[in-house]
Amino acid sequence: MIQRFLIFLFVFSLVSCGSTEDIKLEKEPDYIIAFGSCNREDAPQPLWNEILKNEPDVFLWGGDNVYADTDVAEVLGEAYAVQKRHEGYQKLLNSVPVYGVWDDHDYGQNDGGKDYKIKDESQQYFLDFMGVAKNDPRRHREGIYNSEMLETSKGSIKVIMLDTRYFRDNLLRNNDANRRYEPSSGTMLGEQQWSWLQNELETSNAQFNIILSSIQILSDEHGFETWGNFPSEAQKLKDLIVTSEAKNVILLSGDRHISEFSEERINGLSYPLVDFTSSGLTHTYEAFDGEPNEHRVGEVVSEKSFGLLKFDFENSKVSMEMRGLNNRKQQDYIVEFQ
Repeated sequence: MIQRFLIFLFVFSLVSCGSTEDIKLEKEPDYIIAFGSCNREDAPQPLWNEILKNEPDVFLWGGDNVYADTDVAEVLGEAYAVQKRHEGYQKLLNSVPVYGVWDDHDYGQNDGGKDYKIKDESQQYFLDFMGVAKNDPRRHREGIYNSEMLETSKGSIKVIMLDTRYFRDNLLRNNDANRRYEPSSGTMLGEQQWSWLQNELETSNAQFNIILSSIQILSDEHGFETWGNFPSEAQKLKDLIVTSEAKNVILLSGDRHISEFSEERINGLSYPLVDFTSSGLTHTYEAFDGEPNEHRVGEVVSEKSFGLLKFDFENSKVSMEMRGLNNRKQQDYIVEFQ
């Protein structure tokens, strides 16, 4: 009897201290989404095997999928080709479906927007990289925005992928050396994409709705690229999430070379709106020493990182995790929707 009690104490101590991830006391997730951003095609890429260890059902690119700042279209094409040949990435491609968005460096211009002169050529290279069919509507319209419905036997997840580059108005430079940009008027998505997004949310019958934006939506105090540079657009998005009555919306973002959770309580939503930033896969802001974010929950992770979302349809719960080298869990956050 004493021996049995001591074994129980030993096992309990391992679980409560978080010193092992081999003991699984919670139910297995019904669906797993992995995502990440900021990936140099010419740099070591140590996280593909770590991502696959988690047996994701799908992978989402969050932007800066390659780094090819250029005005020469063929340079973009070669950068994508290098990435697609990467052995670790090939394993991922052969294991799960891959979707995603672009950000500025794979768009082709640092902090670029609607005036980038080869954006149409860039769009075709991006679609090639993503394996999009030649007869897909995205081949013949402006912008890469798209949605995918992920169906399971227990429920569905709609992934809405935004184009924050093709239509985005010019940013307003800030004279403060510590802040690159300041808030101004203008559009992030453009009229056509806004109409599309409204329809995607209003007609969604999915149990969960993921909005993937290459840049942060809730964190808006740091002075770099963020939806906060266009405050009216950020508010428009929050209002639409409420009025559309789409269920259980989660925001995903990249870009920053750090990972963090941001959360905002919004009138009309029965749950906290979370922006899960995961960045980056090959390089990060290792010298990060702090920046304001009134919406931050937990700590900033400045190590190489990828994101996981683990869905529990029965309990309307999503467990979000940041993981890094050796598949080490860096931080997690759970949202239980009402």
